[in-house]
Amino acid sequence: MGTIRKLFDANALWLSMLIGALGYQWFLPLKPILPWLIFFMLFFTFCKVNPLDLRLHKWHWVVLATQLFFSFATYVLVLHWTSSAILAQGLLMCFIMPTGTAAPIIAGKMGGSIQNLTAFTLLSNFATAIIVPATFPLINPTADMTFWPAFLLILSRVAPLLLGPFFSAWLVRLAFQWRTGREFVLPVRIAVVPFYLWVASIVVLTSVVTETVITNFHSQLSNIFVLLVCSFFVCLTQFGLGKLIGYKLPAASKGRDYQDVLINPAAAPTTMAGVSSITAGQAFGQKNTSLGVWMAQTYLDPLAALGAAAYIIWQNLFNSAQLFIVAHKK
Repeated sequence: MGTIRKLFDANALWLSMLIGALGYQWFLPLKPILPWLIFFMLFFTFCKVNPLDLRLHKWHWVVLATQLFFSFATYVLVLHWTSSAILAQGLLMCFIMPTGTAAPIIAGKMGGSIQNLTAFTLLSNFATAIIVPATFPLINPTADMTFWPAFLLILSRVAPLLLGPFFSAWLVRLAFQWRTGREFVLPVRIAVVPFYLWVASIVVLTSVVTETVITNFHSQLSNIFVLLVCSFFVCLTQFGLGKLIGYKLPAASKGRDYQDVLINPAAAPTTMAGVSSITAGQAFGQKNTSLGVWMAQTYLDPLAALGAAAYIIWQNLFNSAQLFIVAHKK
């Protein structure tokens, strides 16, 4: 049974994508449950993190600054070289999307710091809520967007799915400690739940992407192909840069929950540089793609959302490859 589970864990992401793509018509009706899947996925993940241990480290700020630089530099250069607003905006979205809510789960399975990545996920998503309303009117002047309404609208989509499970998990920890006087520890059987909730959400997300691509296939074939290819290289670049930044600027301390040995005991880097490399790689490379698709459809050319949609494919294939390598290091 243990061997079967390890085999499934190592291949779960690409299998879930395949199932979602082949059966997209069956899974599309499940789209309304995505926020609940994400909520409980984050709730169980945040139960592992003591909010008092969250710290911002140097690599957090360097990753955020590098992300913003590449976002707008890529937009300007691609628009100058190709004169294609759709391509420029699509690649802009691939960079500017904030860190995905499932990033701490994947990082934890590989031996990264769940608490350091949780801190960056909060920073990244709230930074996006400020930066996008401040800059997108310059990119698409025809969009009906002013700063405060756009800021509050983006925040309304980000905050409930981040702060809701975060404070719910904190209340559970406080209630347990008040009642028992002991530190709260998530039971082993429950500790694996966030990963499987993420696998289920990938099935639904892939069905949505498949439906989007099929709907636009004939009218936007060239744009789809170019964005697919370019977003692949953008994905590799962001994961690679993140890993490099984390390795060069490791966090000062591991913290009590820096890796989830209960989920994957083999994933246990012994140096903080190794831990930070994994963590920063996921922070830079794993994106909140559902928010990215929505922002592109709302504030840019709606076809620019194909960039974020294509990124979903590559980041999950990359994560699948990483999990496969980690599982076979045993």
